[in-house]
Amino acid sequence: MQGLSAVLPAAFLRLLCFSALQLPAAAAPGAERELSPSSRLAAGAARVALHYLNFQTASPGALQALGQVRKATLKSIPDSGHKYYLQFTTEDYKSGENAGSCLATVLYPETKSPPVVNIKCTQSKDQEQIQEEDNRLYQKIRHKTKSITGKNIPDSHGNIEPALEPVWALAVAGSSYIMWEKSTENMGYFMAQVKSVKQWIRKDDFTEFDYTILLHEIPTQDIISCHMRLTWLPGHPLKVKYFCASENHGLEDGSGMESGSAAGVLHEKGPNF
Repeated sequence: MQGLSAVLPAAFLRLLCFSALQLPAAAAPGAERELSPSSRLAAGAARVALHYLNFQTASPGALQALGQVRKATLKSIPDSGHKYYLQFTTEDYKSGENAGSCLATVLYPETKSPPVVNIKCTQSKDQEQIQEEDNRLYQKIRHKTKSITGKNIPDSHGNIEPALEPVWALAVAGSSYIMWEKSTENMGYFMAQVKSVKQWIRKDDFTEFDYTILLHEIPTQDIISCHMRLTWLPGHPLKVKYFCASENHGLEDGSGMESGSAAGVLHEKGPNF
């Protein structure tokens, strides 16, 4: 029996102990200051960059979680917002093994719009290996004789049935868009669980799923329920539409987006930075 720590990134479990809101100290316009790599603000910005990367890559085989922040700098940009300059390592989302390193910038705009991310990463996996993993996952879905359905993934013991691993991986990729779009400088998210999933049978080659997912909001510890419809085909952009609600706030928002390996995401294979 696997525990929950075997399923979710270790960083998620470590972060549960943080509940105090950590606000950035006021900085003079244009000023830069070094942040402690272990600060919640630095880690939060790095996770935002990875949410963006995981969605844009549109590849369950390439999902990455945050390893360690090596360096972080914060700059206050007049009439724009706070911009973070980051260097961090990553882990394979499924295995927890070292996945490479990234350089990223994350700008939190003063307006109510998603963070602006630019990210460049090395990867321990080569592109051929990632494509093979994606194709194997896709074939597992396509070869099902009945529509895939599931509930409570992972279960209360942290286990995921092997047959449901593909839909879990797609949920992580799709929810990354929601978490990137909803994140702010002082509010971050993890996907905690897929409450339910149902596959829609299509006549074309694309796969399509309806999800209800639970997001863990940090540092409030609130659980946010989101409905997400996801469409995917290997080598093509993910298409995600969603709306979220919570017990305290009711219906929050809805959005949709198609994207793949778009501008701002660069992949390189080679040694770590």
